[in-house]
Amino acid sequence: MKVLVTGATETLGGLIVEQLLAKGIAVKALSRKEGNLPKGAQVVLGDLDIPETIERYFQDVDSLFLITQSDQSDTKFLTNQRIIQMAKEANVKKIVALIDFFNNPIEEVIQNSGMEWTILRPVEFMKNVLYGWAASIQKEGNIRTAFPDSLSARIHEADIASVAVEALTEEGHSSRIYNLTGPEALSPRNMVKQISEVVGRPIKLIELTEEQVRQEWKEQGYDDEFINYFIIEMGKNPPADAYTVLSTVEEVTGNPARTFAQWVNENNQHFKE
Repeated sequence: MKVLVTGATETLGGLIVEQLLAKGIAVKALSRKEGNLPKGAQVVLGDLDIPETIERYFQDVDSLFLITQSDQSDTKFLTNQRIIQMAKEANVKKIVALIDFFNNPIEEVIQNSGMEWTILRPVEFMKNVLYGWAASIQKEGNIRTAFPDSLSARIHEADIASVAVEALTEEGHSSRIYNLTGPEALSPRNMVKQISEVVGRPIKLIELTEEQVRQEWKEQGYDDEFINYFIIEMGKNPPADAYTVLSTVEEVTGNPARTFAQWVNENNQHFKE
């Protein structure tokens, strides 16, 4: 068996490569540029935005892990569609796809591809706390956020990888959609407390007003439509899917989902002075 893993030098893709190799599975690891990958993977260079650059890599591949682009434009949809078509034409038997928003039209293309398919729909990644918090915790000992009591059942990236590897290599996962969460719903206030306990120093939570957070995102170049929906509305009124804890990870892998405290312990270097 041989698996083509897209996004192989990113956190999730790298974990999938690592877990596949640990099971003795041959891996083609696709990336735009060379990066650190576990020894034993066949590294292939290509760009998902330019399907022609990856077409040859589907030869002699049994299964594909595809990270679909989250951009909802027609161009991105057609690009994803072309990649799926190329995999089918190359006789890839199975596709496991990561979908990062509900009602993504590419799901229907995957389901009608003629390949065995599994769709993964994880909620927010635990790693996302690094983007807004790590630098301010290191330098200032605080985090700045709006909606500090908004809940999310964030998931450890290694759990997504474990589900993906199971679906790629084992039977019984065809035509399944797996909604994936961590083992608990946590608020920013809860998470700051856990980070503080791990790093051994107090971390102050500074609550931003709605107008302050709106201005911060504007300064980063985001438009009002994005800010109103993804930042304000999702922060004030997150959908139940975002914070409802599911047992899918344990049901698929046989192991309980990893906790946020475990993730912080594994990544504590990002929060230390």
